[in-house]
Amino acid sequence: MQFGAVMFFTEYAMGAQELARILEERGFESIWAAEHSHIPASRKTPYPGGGDLPKPYYDGMDPFVALTAAACATTRLKIGTGVCLVQQRDVIQTAKLVASIDQISQGRFLFGIGGGWNQDEMENHGTVYKTRFKRVRESVEAMKEIWTKDKAEYHGDMIRFGPIFAWPKPVQKPHPPVHVGGAFPHGARRAIRYGDGWMPVSLFGDDSGTLPEFRRMAREAGRDPDSIEITLMGPTDDVEQLKRLAGAGVHRAVAMLPSADRDRTMRTLDRWTRIMQQVNAGT
Repeated sequence: MQFGAVMFFTEYAMGAQELARILEERGFESIWAAEHSHIPASRKTPYPGGGDLPKPYYDGMDPFVALTAAACATTRLKIGTGVCLVQQRDVIQTAKLVASIDQISQGRFLFGIGGGWNQDEMENHGTVYKTRFKRVRESVEAMKEIWTKDKAEYHGDMIRFGPIFAWPKPVQKPHPPVHVGGAFPHGARRAIRYGDGWMPVSLFGDDSGTLPEFRRMAREAGRDPDSIEITLMGPTDDVEQLKRLAGAGVHRAVAMLPSADRDRTMRTLDRWTRIMQQVNAGT
């Protein structure tokens, strides 16, 4: 099983460059950056985790900026958005951002995407909450056209543009892998429809029926289940359960690190380094 780490990078958190170098030195596969463009003062949308919204949600840096710094500080570590809220971003500009960071990292970018949960945040961007997932799908389809065609165009119900020229093109062909966030079953269906990977926030062991059901859904849709990477975001720290999940086909586990100073972040990272070594012992 590959291991990664995700963080809201903030001005008071451990820097992306230093964290990326340490992750690469310790054998982690990837670093991920979370995203919220802003938090509306209205706070009409409850935090899905319950209670008060954690401070880093208000303070997070743009993930593409933080990940560019991480890419420039490393040579092998993959960099990913966990997740990019594409439903509230301009499609053409986001396609250029993805292609540019894939060029700068020499093909190490993982494009994690999601539809978000904060209704008032996305409405400030002009996105309609009820149709956000259709906008996500059309955005991904449109970006794939931009990444793979010299003259691209897209004509959807929500995303529309005539023939355009847009460079650079990504290093990875046909494009960086698109990892679709979301819970089972709806997030899984979206990943099967237009993703290269599925990123659930949590699984409850390989005996839950979720993974076999996901594979069945993929086969019924004409997809090879093994071609869709499963990335577990915010995984359990139970070593035996992680071993079972690895054996059941989970490709990657991405631990959440605190948006904190170096000492606190390193204590969490030390623990996850030990967990990674125990899970992968003998493999």
